[in-house]
Amino acid sequence: MAVQHFTPQGMLQPTPYHHVSVGIGTKHVHVSGQIARRADGTAVAPGDLAGQVAQALRNTSVGLAGAGASFADVLRLTFYVTGWSPEKTGDFMAGVEAVADEVGLRLPLPPASLIGVDYLFEPDVLVEVEATALLD
Repeated sequence: MAVQHFTPQGMLQPTPYHHVSVGIGTKHVHVSGQIARRADGTAVAPGDLAGQVAQALRNTSVGLAGAGASFADVLRLTFYVTGWSPEKTGDFMAGVEAVADEVGLRLPLPPASLIGVDYLFEPDVLVEVEATALLD
């Protein structure tokens, strides 16, 4: 396998993600920010953070698959969430957990950053997901 995820002793534990990934391979896959839209542009789960996280991860999975990759090959995820506050953690993780088996995303997640932002490109977009993967 081209990617190994782990959390060394001495780093904050437990967390819903691994702190470190090591990749050995030659094909880099970058999936641009994915949001809660179907292929035809229809919005999914307006106003529902959990629903939007789930759909954005579904779209990320489609992008990865298009390049011959899966979440097992992901080195890093970046989540941008509008109006983030710690009180939203439960809804955020509910979205991740709701879709994890469907898209082959293991918990804990690959190394990930969650970045709170004021606004994404359209007012109804609550979350955007970027992925970086590596293939042999």
